[in-house]
Amino acid sequence: MTDALSAPGVALRPDPLIALRRMVLAAKPPQVTAALPGGFATKRKGHGLEVADLREYVAGDDIRHLDRGTTARTGRLHIRQFQEERDRVTLLVPDFRPAMLWGVRRAFRSVAAAEALALIGWNVIESGGRVGLMTLGQGPPVIVPPAGRVRGMLKLIGGLVRAHEAALAGMAAGQGQDQHLDLALSRADRLVPAGSEIVIASGFDAPGAALADRLNALGRRRLPRLVMVTDGQGLPRGVYPIVTRDGQRLRVTLGGRAGNRGSVAALVQNVVGHPALVLDAGADIEMTARSIAAAFPAERVA
Repeated sequence: MTDALSAPGVALRPDPLIALRRMVLAAKPPQVTAALPGGFATKRKGHGLEVADLREYVAGDDIRHLDRGTTARTGRLHIRQFQEERDRVTLLVPDFRPAMLWGVRRAFRSVAAAEALALIGWNVIESGGRVGLMTLGQGPPVIVPPAGRVRGMLKLIGGLVRAHEAALAGMAAGQGQDQHLDLALSRADRLVPAGSEIVIASGFDAPGAALADRLNALGRRRLPRLVMVTDGQGLPRGVYPIVTRDGQRLRVTLGGRAGNRGSVAALVQNVVGHPALVLDAGADIEMTARSIAAAFPAERVA
């Protein structure tokens, strides 16, 4: 990889993505406690699959929850109480297609997309959920099955870095054709169970004619959430060398346009009928973290 492709904001490094955990922990609200003296955090009983307790049968209990072993040993009817399942599974989908591999200020859009998804992933992990990964790019996707805890997030960050390095290498080798986004998302619903979130961070270039249908299909049993990564302030004033797809080299003079980098106007934009959180790749990471914290709460209850 050349020195230019190793520059900060161009290359994706694991250490900054790991360090984002500190930012998430600093903003994490206190744990919700039980409404009992002592304020201890407790698990909730409900209709999950994990057994939380055994007790004697009382009139009105569901006989389908009878525990045969305990009933046989004691000679009295006993039923199982189950712990309510509140597992949050989130699939992170970064777009590393060639259209994302550019930026004129702080970072490439692809790097900003990875940072945003890392913030979301750390939020999910710290709330007790699981995160997985499916990257979009020139070659086969990098897939990391959903896993929890810090170890699972570290594996996911490793997958992000590998996929981004492959995308940069492909761009340097002249592989510049974008696969349509609707086709690239065709495997997403098979990687996570029903009820999961699928968070797609992209510029939504080359969406394909069936993107709306693809997102609607995902939304029937899962929750697609969109993050649009832009270089929101436009190109600064200057002269830019440009190489077209047919190999022509041009120099374009732009006058630039004024903009307020601190503005949060147009924070949400419509993408084929679905709302998308808009993030500016040129904004500092603290502003991105605030936008993520507002749009993606630490815990989602299905």
